[in-house]
Amino acid sequence: MDKKIAKKTWTLKRILTYSSIALLVGFVLYQFIFADRRSTFKTDKDKLTIATVKRGEFKEFIPQTGTVEPSRTVYLDAIEGGNIKRIVSESGKILKRGDVILELTNLNRELSVLQQEASFNESINRARETKLNIMRNDLEQRQMLALIDNQLQILEPQYIRQKQLFEKKLIAKQEFEQTEANYKYNLQRKKITYEVYKNDSIDRIRQLKAVSTSERQMTLSLEGVGQILDNLVIKAPIDGQLSTPHWEVGQSVTTGQRLGQVDIIGSYKVRVPIDELYYPKISVGLPSTTTYAGKDYRLVITYIYPTIQNGRFEVDMDFVGDTPGDIRRGQSLRLRIELGQASEELLLPVGGFYKDTGGNWVFVLDSDNKAVRRNIKLGRKNSENFEVLEGLQPGDRVITSSYENFGNNEVLILN
Repeated sequence: MDKKIAKKTWTLKRILTYSSIALLVGFVLYQFIFADRRSTFKTDKDKLTIATVKRGEFKEFIPQTGTVEPSRTVYLDAIEGGNIKRIVSESGKILKRGDVILELTNLNRELSVLQQEASFNESINRARETKLNIMRNDLEQRQMLALIDNQLQILEPQYIRQKQLFEKKLIAKQEFEQTEANYKYNLQRKKITYEVYKNDSIDRIRQLKAVSTSERQMTLSLEGVGQILDNLVIKAPIDGQLSTPHWEVGQSVTTGQRLGQVDIIGSYKVRVPIDELYYPKISVGLPSTTTYAGKDYRLVITYIYPTIQNGRFEVDMDFVGDTPGDIRRGQSLRLRIELGQASEELLLPVGGFYKDTGGNWVFVLDSDNKAVRRNIKLGRKNSENFEVLEGLQPGDRVITSSYENFGNNEVLILN
């Protein structure tokens, strides 16, 4: 007799079927609730630049290129025009003050100088002759006064004696009256002559002062005329090295034309053009550094030129302490001009990411093969680092190379 077999509720097939359904539902729920639905982009890690955020000294500075110039330069400009007669010193020669560089010739100027010298000499001689006449007139008046005094010394005692004799009626009246008349005449003559002499003396003092002043001025003018020919000889104004363009004997030189320059040897400054945007931040005394032949040198701004041309202004910088021994005029130096005091800040190295994000966000690595987009806030910038204000911590690893190929993706998968 057949026995009825009871059918099992949970067969292996049913268990596998329901398990598969449960796993599928669980996976869907997990993907819906927990899975990362952010857009991703795969990229080659070796092609990226990754930098670590860290604390360090932040210096706000601007990189500039300056030109080495002598600390002092004296230019040689032709005071008188002419033609080059003789070249004594060639460009590059080391000169002492007063050394002759070149000589000019100007026949018209030389003839004019000779005529002016003759005219001034004639005027000086006339002035001296005038002084001599004034002095001669003074001498003649003094001699006249001396003669009158001599006459009075003779007539006065004679008048006194004859007066006494006349009063005693010992001499004739006619004889006494003649002596009295001569005596009083000379007294009056002395008075008049002295008044004339006194007035003439005052006038003579004024005339002599005016003539002496005129003579002195003409003498100075004569010396100045003589120096005109001295200006045809170009001499070194200071000790230094001569720099001139190429000159030829006979070449024409115009008045005011620049003939060259003399530079002080061994003392240099750096002339630096700076964008006008930085003008409010630049002041005398700001420091800067330059690296030359593997060694750092310090400089300081000593002068700011007020004129702005083509959107740039210039400053002069002097070396502080050591000066590179083998630099030359015209050489270029890369400089870092510091705009403020150094401070301790959180730093992120500069990179190509900034032009793509404006410094508002970056990709930060959260593992060796994954980077996530994070919003940040940056502050000041120099040529090496950004100042981090928000969004990053020391030790964070940030992709600093360009984000141009990453599109709007929020996660990077690094292969």
